[in-house]
Amino acid sequence: MKIFVAGTRGIPNIQGGVETHCEELYPRLVKLGYEITIIRRSCYVTSNNKIKSYKGVFLKDIYAPKHKKIEALLHTFLSVLYSKKSKADILHIHAVGPAIMAPLARLLGLKVVVTHHGKDYDRQKWGKFAKITLKKGERLSVKYAHKLIVISEDINNLIKQKYNRCDANIIYNGVNIPCKSLETKYIKTLGLYPKKYIFTLGRFVEEKGFHGLIEAFTNLADKEYKLVIAGDADHPDTYSENLKQLAIKNGVVLTGFIKGEKLNEVFSNAKLFVLPSFHEGLPISLLEAMSYDIDVLISDIPANLEVKLPDDCYFQCGKWDDLLNKMKKKLLQNEHIKYDLSMYNWDNIAAQTADIYQGLSVK
Repeated sequence: MKIFVAGTRGIPNIQGGVETHCEELYPRLVKLGYEITIIRRSCYVTSNNKIKSYKGVFLKDIYAPKHKKIEALLHTFLSVLYSKKSKADILHIHAVGPAIMAPLARLLGLKVVVTHHGKDYDRQKWGKFAKITLKKGERLSVKYAHKLIVISEDINNLIKQKYNRCDANIIYNGVNIPCKSLETKYIKTLGLYPKKYIFTLGRFVEEKGFHGLIEAFTNLADKEYKLVIAGDADHPDTYSENLKQLAIKNGVVLTGFIKGEKLNEVFSNAKLFVLPSFHEGLPISLLEAMSYDIDVLISDIPANLEVKLPDDCYFQCGKWDDLLNKMKKKLLQNEHIKYDLSMYNWDNIAAQTADIYQGLSVK
């Protein structure tokens, strides 16, 4: 069965939750016997990832301008046409913005699966027109997808209440259990010491709340700890540039976008992981932190509450004084932490996705 994938920027080693999701999911589906082609946005293909395949997944690069307002829509439009031309059995579209092309895919006779990764129209970076477009993408995806996947119960409830669609399939994001790094070479180049820093990662966009984390950190009396933020902006703007200046001014360590052994080493040696987001679907970065048995402190938004952590792992979203007070308490704790991550197994997630493909193919 030929599965074509659109909506993602691409894989491998491209920043983003959807991108990490696809990088983990589709090689597993190849092992289950599916022919997978991920259609990548040309503006994210660099000399480091200019390859034709990744772990058995075929990669097709199609033009996309690096422009946040039109990039996803134009690329998905071209991806739908390419999928039809290539005689795809199923087109799997990720995220509600790209899913605005679901009706076109249906019109061309393609079988369509859509994964709803979160209420992207709630993100602060979008203007009024973009928010309207994203909401329309959500509505059209719910109406026209043959099969709809949601990554959390929160999104499932939204779909039921808002659109009366009750047959969505809940398939969570996943995480790999890592082999923790025993090295400290990389963190030492950053001026860091094991268990002496607070860590977070993500794109430099307002809804991630990194500005508030920096504000809370600067008021931390215990100066033996540093704050480390990994990531960058996909589309540099006033917010991301101001965030970098704020970080540098307050002695925050910025690593840029990192993966692989560098990220492993930073996670393995962190004292506390903080996720101050205003909006998430089901954050893979949180699951990654939990896989390293790191103490976590996260905003009390619905997607984070769904992970069902102890009460002291949550702070009031946007309340930086509350974050500061709870951060102080967390840094004084030295208990051993072990999380139950059985719900977030990528092999199980691949099997669940394969069941959806199989069910669609026999119709």
